[in-house]
Amino acid sequence: MSERRRAEIEEKRAKLAELRKARADRQKAENERRADLSPSNAAVKRDVSRIVEDLIGPEPIRGGLDSGDLTPSSSIPGTPALGRTIGLPSQPGLSGSGRVSRQSDLSSDRVGTGTTLAKSTNSGTDDVIERTISPRYIPDFVDHEQKVFEFPQKERVIYHKEVQTTEVETEDVRETEAEIRQRIYQEQIDIERVARDKELEEESVKLEQEIEQEIRELSEEERASILSAPEFLEFVEQSSKILQRALNDDYDYIRDYTIGTESGGDDSEGKRVKRVCEFFDERYGKNRSITDVDWSPKYPELSVASYNKNAAALNEPDGIVAIWNLHLLERPEFVFHSQSDVLSVKFSPFHSNLVFGGTYSGQILLWDTRSKHLPVLKTPLSAAGHTHPVYAMQMVGTQNAHNLITSSTDGTVCSWLVDMLAQPQETLELIHAGHNKTGEVAITTLDFPDNETTTFWVGTEEGNVYQANRYDRAGAKAGLNQYDVYKGHSGPVMGLHFHPLVGPVDFSDLFLTCSVDWTVKLWRAKSLAKPSTSAHIVPPIYSFDEADDYVYDVKWHPAHPAMFGTVDGSGKFDLWNLNTDTEVPAVSTNVGSGRAINKLQWDCKDGRRAALGGSDGKLYIFDIGDMAIPRESEWTDMQKTVSGIVGGGQTNGVADGETTRIIAGR
Repeated sequence: MSERRRAEIEEKRAKLAELRKARADRQKAENERRADLSPSNAAVKRDVSRIVEDLIGPEPIRGGLDSGDLTPSSSIPGTPALGRTIGLPSQPGLSGSGRVSRQSDLSSDRVGTGTTLAKSTNSGTDDVIERTISPRYIPDFVDHEQKVFEFPQKERVIYHKEVQTTEVETEDVRETEAEIRQRIYQEQIDIERVARDKELEEESVKLEQEIEQEIRELSEEERASILSAPEFLEFVEQSSKILQRALNDDYDYIRDYTIGTESGGDDSEGKRVKRVCEFFDERYGKNRSITDVDWSPKYPELSVASYNKNAAALNEPDGIVAIWNLHLLERPEFVFHSQSDVLSVKFSPFHSNLVFGGTYSGQILLWDTRSKHLPVLKTPLSAAGHTHPVYAMQMVGTQNAHNLITSSTDGTVCSWLVDMLAQPQETLELIHAGHNKTGEVAITTLDFPDNETTTFWVGTEEGNVYQANRYDRAGAKAGLNQYDVYKGHSGPVMGLHFHPLVGPVDFSDLFLTCSVDWTVKLWRAKSLAKPSTSAHIVPPIYSFDEADDYVYDVKWHPAHPAMFGTVDGSGKFDLWNLNTDTEVPAVSTNVGSGRAINKLQWDCKDGRRAALGGSDGKLYIFDIGDMAIPRESEWTDMQKTVSGIVGGGQTNGVADGETTRIIAGR
């Protein structure tokens, strides 16, 4: 159910509750009003008794037959006169009460007391008075005491002259004008209240029916349409991410800080380098290799990895870019698609939601985390841009003026504005005249020193490193510097990285390269103030030959001046500290299942974590712990180390001052 429909239902329910509450309040007020106006039961009974007494007189006293109140008047025909007795024939042994007395003799001829027969002279009553009463046999009874309770009998109202002429005082029941107005007003109020209650009742019934209709059971078709709606899928995607982030948090919420204070360190204390996690999703990483990795400059928990083609899945996109979150291990935070293998990837240091990618087809793609899977901008497949694989890219400049520098294997270097990828702002062809078959330089890697935005160094497939300029400058033209050749590798250069400009001492003229010739070499860049005018070979100042396989990437540590890391084809992650040892790495760690590690990148925050991209499609995150924190003396120690290496006269197998001419060709 959508948010709008849910809001409507809640609004209807609230309105229905208000109607019910208002009706209950009115009923309660009406009951209180009636209770105040109604008299008590006792007062009502007294009023009724008073009215009855006024109408029929006081309640008579039940006594003998001589009561004057109940005796009809003598003027009524056929009625004996008041105070006269009626004589009945006496029977033997029969008393006046109609019972046989035990003391009387049955043979006596006496008549009981008060039973004298009187002959009425009233002709109207002759039949009645002289009627013969035949006695019946009366059995003998035994006297005993018994209490008799008389139930009140219904009074017989006998209308006679006195009753009909009794004066009854009645109150004047005529209503005043104010009372009439009040009564009419109250009747109108009652009518309006009844109508309003009826209207509210109908409205409440209608609301209940609407609510029942809204929350009715959905059919299979309706349920399927809701489950497939884009809004519902987006809601499930976002809410499930939040839940998984919370569930993946390794913090112990019930930790007791008062116990275990005397115990030693954890089991991983002596390892110094430990794996934090590994990212892999079967849907996106199966049969794919990671080609490049990078960290978000704003969010330290986010890292990005680019993937090549999955040859076994024809319906899936050729290239994949996945953004992973350290708090969401089961699936990537964002997934972007490409029509070609993505060979290089880069977070924008100035826009945290933008991600750039270089593809095998030569296109430069721009994805936005606020958008969907497809790129929001991309370069055209034309001669104006790249038409060969883009293995290297770098963002240079400042927040208000920056460019994306990309290079491809056809020797083309392009400069792009991030908001306009229709055509490059600048295009530079790196050509070396000494090459036999073709003059172009196949660029495999590229890097700028930290204090430079126009001069850069490139590594090539032939194994040489060249310096190039984006623009003309004093003593040098734009393009490739053909005279200074950094020659030392015997195979394609896979990685090149300049020393970061951090700390009290500037080592930004030092850079490292790695190659498929199993070596890592340390170089010192030639001063730009003194460009060469003739062919000159610049040798490395040191060579690290510890690797047993192709060395695919090398990176200086962002905080420690003497530390760098390398990854190779045997799945090793080597951590070097030049102040400690220049012959063997300080820590060597086997990563994963032993398959090749293609890329290495340190996090942008403090350099404690390293992201390693494997050829098995897994992204490994390692933590080097306190080794990432340099001592204050590390910079002076690094100065001594570099001076010792350079002043040794023999630079680890490379003769100082070698004047071998440049060998043309590859």
